[in-house]
Amino acid sequence: MEVAVNFELKTLNIQQDITFYNDSNDSLKTIVLNDWNNAYSGKNTPLAKRFSDEFYKGFHLANEKERGNTTILNVSGEGNTTLEWERTEQNPDIITIQLNQKLLPKQKVALHLNYIVKIPSDKFTRYGYTASGGMILKNWFLSPARFDNHQFVKYNNLNIDDSANAITDYDVEIKIPNLYSITTDLNLVSKQEINDSFASYFFSGKNRTDFSLFIEKQNSFKSYENNSLEVVTNMKSKKLSEIQKAIIINRAVSFVSAFIGKYPHEKITVSQIDYERNQFYGLNQLPSFISPFSDEFVFEITFFKTYLNTYLRNTLRLDPRKDNWLYDGIQIYTMMKYMEENHLNQKMLGSLSDLKILKSYNIVNLTFNEQYSYYYMLMARKNLDQPLGNPKNSLIKFNEQIASKYRAGLSFSYLDNYLNHDIVNKSIQEFYDLNQNSQTTRFDFEKIVTQNSPNNIDWFFSTIINSRDLIDYKFSNVSRNKDSIQFSLKNKTGHYAPIPIYGIQKNQVVFKQWIEPKTKDSIYTLERKNADKIVLNYENEVPEYNLRNNWKSLKNLAITDRPIKFNFAKDLEDPYYNQILYIPTLTYNLYDGFSPGIRFHNKTILDKPFNFDINPSYSLNARTISSSSAFSFIQNFRNSRLYNVKYSISENYFHYAPDATYLKLNTMIQLRIRENDFRDNHRQLIMLRHVGVNREKSAFITDNSQPNYSIFNARYYNTKSEMIDHFNFMTDVQFSGSFGKIAAETEFRHLFENNHQLNLRVYAGSFLYNKTNSDYYSFGLDRPKDYLFDYNLFGRSETTGFYSQQFVMAEGGFKSKLQPAYANQWMATFNASYSIWNWIEAYGDVGFLKSKSQKESFVYDSGIRLNLVPDYFELYFPVYSNNGWEISQNKYNEKIRFVVTFSPKTLVNLFTRKWF
Repeated sequence: MEVAVNFELKTLNIQQDITFYNDSNDSLKTIVLNDWNNAYSGKNTPLAKRFSDEFYKGFHLANEKERGNTTILNVSGEGNTTLEWERTEQNPDIITIQLNQKLLPKQKVALHLNYIVKIPSDKFTRYGYTASGGMILKNWFLSPARFDNHQFVKYNNLNIDDSANAITDYDVEIKIPNLYSITTDLNLVSKQEINDSFASYFFSGKNRTDFSLFIEKQNSFKSYENNSLEVVTNMKSKKLSEIQKAIIINRAVSFVSAFIGKYPHEKITVSQIDYERNQFYGLNQLPSFISPFSDEFVFEITFFKTYLNTYLRNTLRLDPRKDNWLYDGIQIYTMMKYMEENHLNQKMLGSLSDLKILKSYNIVNLTFNEQYSYYYMLMARKNLDQPLGNPKNSLIKFNEQIASKYRAGLSFSYLDNYLNHDIVNKSIQEFYDLNQNSQTTRFDFEKIVTQNSPNNIDWFFSTIINSRDLIDYKFSNVSRNKDSIQFSLKNKTGHYAPIPIYGIQKNQVVFKQWIEPKTKDSIYTLERKNADKIVLNYENEVPEYNLRNNWKSLKNLAITDRPIKFNFAKDLEDPYYNQILYIPTLTYNLYDGFSPGIRFHNKTILDKPFNFDINPSYSLNARTISSSSAFSFIQNFRNSRLYNVKYSISENYFHYAPDATYLKLNTMIQLRIRENDFRDNHRQLIMLRHVGVNREKSAFITDNSQPNYSIFNARYYNTKSEMIDHFNFMTDVQFSGSFGKIAAETEFRHLFENNHQLNLRVYAGSFLYNKTNSDYYSFGLDRPKDYLFDYNLFGRSETTGFYSQQFVMAEGGFKSKLQPAYANQWMATFNASYSIWNWIEAYGDVGFLKSKSQKESFVYDSGIRLNLVPDYFELYFPVYSNNGWEISQNKYNEKIRFVVTFSPKTLVNLFTRKWF
């Protein structure tokens, strides 16, 4: 390649010659080139859709100058004959070149290409042109695609670092202004000064799938020599000298070379950008002012992870999308071994584990390597884990970047502990050596480790790698005497895997034995060795679903196998204890005022099947006790679209008026449905519940509705949501002795290419029968009556004043207060809003409503909406409605409506939705 860089236009002018050697046994009619830079060319490319699916708005809102593209000027073959080429709308980042004649096996063909690459901004993926005027280039040129199984591998750029390029030799000439420097993992052949302003750099590299370029005004990279390998890095470090960094780098490089194999190239680049794209989650999530790790350790672990990732990507000749679990498994397993050798006693939260006040928390007592299983289990308990062997592009973001990566390493460690004798280490080295000479697949690794293993390990690949089957054992029929223990095991999931049994005496291991429970009725007898407990999987070597049922006390009198432990606030699940957590709370409504209380619950960071949450509080205004509580049981279905059923019962006891309380009892079943493709954001929910309400009579409430009532409610939700389009459909049916009603609601949101957003909502509801003579159960035009006490209304009985201005998008969804405000027969409304600039929107509502003995009414309103934080903080300013020009009327401040939500969960969901 001959590359001329234009920093002003952010372009690369490239003349490229490709000599393509057909080392397959097939005759080729076409050659496929990866053009991943062109994935940035529009808002409808696979990359753009991936951004939208993960709720990243930056690419859609970017201007054309910030995006990238590839303009191909000419493609020719031998003799300068023009060749036809194709780039489809479905695959804008893949180019197919038609050859004039078949390319036979073991023959080669020359291709000549001339094209211009427009580099995108680095704000999308951290690759591209930078604000400081440089360029960080990855997957920026046309590269031959990998040929595998009689066809070219065609993968779109999805920003998951898995380009499938063919093994290639590179010779590259790059022309840049003298003000800039170049860093790359290719070898510098020579540098030629063209004139006072420009210079050409000549690089070469053999047997590579890709290479990176870092073009900077101020070179941020330093070079460190390690035997025959040059490490070039700009990894950030605090207060470390060059000697300290050199020692750390030498230790890391030497360990990987001895553990896996010698790096086959002369130079490797380890960049801060590569680390930021693949951070060590669990290390960088604590606030910087806490700093529980030394500067030296942070640099060491971040460098080691990034070096190892680059090392494996540059040397393993796997299909990086299809066989990604091997990259992840070898990387995390090697990191675990490195920590065992160099930082065996390092804790997950570093120096925080030394604080006596935190000693009772499981999260601070975990070793650094023990944290991996919790990140995997976080997804398994949510029923969102996926098979390790799945293609990388099919994984949801949290699995792709964290959970599956960590579980892959745990799986290698599990196999190593089971087989012993360093069989896994030996197999990794043999597989690495194989990659130096040929293209490989997962089956090559499977063959190597199977041949090296003395035991049958088919279960490892069928259950651990290629399925999402769970492992969960518990003891049954335990008996003991002074000298021996006899027991059988219950396989709770029905999936076989070896598991270790430990004997514990006063928290010390007195014996360990691996068993293989292949039959249900197997009875095991072990020597007791004075053990007072037996524990399955005591050191968590097996990625087991539930560790809390692994204990069995051998004492004559034991109330529980695990003692109870109280913890303040939140903690990781501790399998050694039954945990009860407590935390002060503060709630507010107009009638109770501020209500301080204390919350007792068992909700640790990992989800559990059974949860309780009890929150008594004291009303400062009413000087009485108020409370809320909930008990729930969750049933997960692993291999069904109906993946989750939740059974719950809850109560709420608060004031609904200055002098009256309400007690709500809610018994509910929720059924959640998803698509077989976990990345599909389409979800369905069926909710069945019975709500019973007992209300005290109030002198401030004048309606003649019954104070006590019960209602059966059934709802169905159908939602598909991503950044560009959001759709939600809901139906609602309610029955009681006094009334029956049915309603439906449809919401649609679309973000246009001009970056304006349209929101549409249609609501329609009708009574099936209505025996009441009040508006207590009526449809509300601008605010629901909320007789089910579902909404967090600060002043639910207020009809005037500030608290009556609280807005809830429900039922009619109007913002202006119009008459009639309620309908006891039927209602149909249409709500719309359109963004004018950023978070400023114009809204309008129209509708019809009908009550008994009244004609139907046509209503409308319009105004301005400040959508500051969606569903969290919003303001509505009415302008024109049935009331006329509201903006010019008296007491306009009383017409403004607001949305304020104090629930942290609402705000957290805005950030977590991109992960799950």
